[in-house]
Amino acid sequence: EVQLVESGGGLVQPGGSLTLSCAASGFTFGHYDMSWRRQAPGKGLEWVSTIKSNGATTYADSVKGRFTISRDSAKNTMYLQMNSLKPEDTAVYYCNAVRATTTQTYNYWGQGTQVTVSS
Repeated sequence: EVQLVESGGGLVQPGGSLTLSCAASGFTFGHYDMSWRRQAPGKGLEWVSTIKSNGATTYADSVKGRFTISRDSAKNTMYLQMNSLKPEDTAVYYCNAVRATTTQTYNYWGQGTQVTVSS
């Protein structure tokens, strides 16, 4: 059974830090591009960051310089280190795993973890 389980969310003051984790199981983690996406209250789903299977990383402009994505293949886990958090970072953060082959695309999602940035 494929599972993506996020953890590490919570309430933090503006300027604070949090680290999110996404534990993967049921598929070959190293073959997948992994991403974080988020959904703020009343808004659509927003892409935050991706770390590809080869380790290459990309970030949305809104988080560049503040967030760092990483992965540990030995632990089948992806992370998002979030620094200098702002109220506009408040959202449910989702872990996403994607692998595209010549014949099929595999796309898995976690259940989400709430991040609230407020004083």
